[in-house]
Order: sequence, then C-alpha cells, then structure tokens
Amino acid sequence: MKDLRVISVLVKALLFFLVCNLLFAWLSPLPALGSLSAYNHLFPGRARLPYGDHPERAYNLSLYNLEAMFASHELSGIPKAADELRVLLIGDSSTWGFLLTPEQTLAAQLNALDLKTPNGQRLRFFNLGYPVMSLAKDLLILDAAQVYQPDLIVWLFTLESFPYDKQLYPPLLQNNPRPVRELIQRYGLSLDPDDPALIDLSLWQRTLAGQRRPLADLLRLQLYGVLWAATGIDQDIPASYTPRQEDLEPSLEFHNLQPPRLQEQDLAIEMLRAGKQASGKIPLILVNEPMFISQGKNSDMRYNFFYPRWAYDGYRQLLAKTCQQQGWSCVDLWDAIPATEFTNSAVHLTPRGSALLAQLLSSPILAELQKSAVPGSHGP
Repeated sequence: MKDLRVISVLVKALLFFLVCNLLFAWLSPLPALGSLSAYNHLFPGRARLPYGDHPERAYNLSLYNLEAMFASHELSGIPKAADELRVLLIGDSSTWGFLLTPEQTLAAQLNALDLKTPNGQRLRFFNLGYPVMSLAKDLLILDAAQVYQPDLIVWLFTLESFPYDKQLYPPLLQNNPRPVRELIQRYGLSLDPDDPALIDLSLWQRTLAGQRRPLADLLRLQLYGVLWAATGIDQDIPASYTPRQEDLEPSLEFHNLQPPRLQEQDLAIEMLRAGKQASGKIPLILVNEPMFISQGKNSDMRYNFFYPRWAYDGYRQLLAKTCQQQGWSCVDLWDAIPATEFTNSAVHLTPRGSALLAQLLSSPILAELQKSAVPGSHGP
C-alpha cells in the first residue's frame, strides 16, 4: 500500500512537471519575464545595452532577450523632462564603446557637451549601440526603440556592416527569429526568412527545462545590476591590448568580391531604406563612422585590416549617391579622426577620439533638429 502511494506521488509529480513544461512552451513567457526588471527601480539603469564575455569581471553578460536588454537600459527608466529632446545612437561596438568606460562613450561625450537647441531645449543622448557589425542587427534595435519616442536617431555604421553575408551573422539576430522575420516581411527585405542561421527552437527547447539557460541569464542580469550600481563597471577592459594592425596583407579581396568596383547589389543598402521607413517622421542621421587609415606596409592597397581601397572608395561613392537620390541626411566622417586615436581595431576609438567624434557630430545633430522643427521640412 505504501509503495502504491509512493508511485502515485511520483506519477503526479511527473505529470505536473510535464504540464508545467508544456504550458511554458505554449505561453512562451520569456519576453514578458524579460520586461520585469529591477533596473531603474532598485538600482540605476545601464548606460548601454548588456554585453560581455567575462561576467564575473565585467558585471555584465550577453543575452538574447530584447525585452530584458531594453528594460535594463536607462532609457526605460528616466522620465523625459519637458525641455528635453532625446537622441538615440544606433551602431556597432564602436558606438557601444569597446575598451571605453561608460563615461567615455560617444553618448556620454555628447551629453558632456550640454547641447541645446536655439529655443533652449536640452539634448540627451542614449547609447543603443551593440557589438557585431550588421545593418540588420542595427535595424532590429532601431525598430524596437521606436516605442521610446525619440526626437532624433543617429545611426553610425561602416562598410563592414553592409555585406549580405554579415546581415544574419550576429547571435542576437539568430536567436530572435520571430522579430527578424517580422522585419523581413514588414520592410520587404531580400533576406531569406528560412535562412538556417535563424534558430527555431524545438518543442522541448521551448519548455521550462529547455529554457534553463535563458532563464538563468535573466536572473544573472538582475544580480549583476547590484555590482554595476556599486562600481559603474560594465566591461572588462584589459590593462593592455594588441593595437590595430598597421602593416597589412597584400590582398584586394573584400567578402569574396574583387575589383574594380562595388555594385549596389553587393551591399545591403536596403537596410538603410528600412531604417528610414521604421523611423517614420522621426529625423534620422546616417553617419559613415571614422576609421583608422594605415600608413604601413601595403597601405597603398588597403586602408586597414577591413578594407582594400577599391572597395571602400566604391562604398563611399555608392553611399553618397544613394543619400543624394533619397534626400537622406548623411554625414561622412571616414577620415575625420587621427590614426593615433584608434585602439585595437580600425573602428574602436580612444577616449580622446570619442570626444573628437562627439564634437564633429554636434553641429549636424543640431542642424537636423533645427530643420525638423521647421513645418513641412520633412514632408507630410
């Protein structure tokens, strides 16, 4: 009799376990759970989206829950003042601020300038950059940020974000197949919605047991918030690093493309069109970000590790032509920062380089906001 009761308890426990797991898979509650955050409540919101490879030293981690990422950001928790204009910065690791503290990033440097419009409105900048170069990744973040009703979006990029083989490369996209497919459909993108890079979870992987790691990441993000609040550390910055490459390989290849020139179909310019469509009436400035220009070996063939000269020159020509044809607000700062102000990559800036870039962008930003304040300046 006792054995039967034990068996009955075990069977009921097993059934309960199965029901809970199937219910979890059916409800898919991770996005809703990600929106529940102690950030901006028990401790401050983060100055940049969570990303990190060494959580125990950076008090930060990479996860793929978009709702949790935004809920942890200061943008989600700071009420908008009546005299404030909000500017969102979208981009790659250079915008996010690789090897920079939160106070040294482009957004922080722009905030330090204390910019104001002619009528006295204060500009407040928010860092929504995220590492890994891909325009589709930027578009995903830009589209998700619309709910925060920005007054201006500044989208920084470089040629390495344009090749089609880079669009679905970021893990953030691969682990968010549903919103990526929605973007493809909404904006008529030529990306394949059935691309094998997009990770579709099996029934078991969607269960409570199968989602143990994402659930643990949500919890860890909250726990690291305590240490972030106490230290302000959100990146493990090494004491030394390998500098950007000066001497270059004698190669003319760029993503399996060869000279003499790039064609428009070689580049995912359609992502910029989608970004313009996503931003709607919100002004959007497109910025070709600064890069390191080598003076070393084979620099007559290549500008830097990323780019042969023929490919980058062709890209700039295509970008300028498209901006002019579409009437987009574009700023080309490709050679605006001295070579000494780049760190471990052709696009990662020193604190001084970041401050110089902020100064260079301040005038176009103020001009765009002034233009958008003129009735009819952006069409109906």
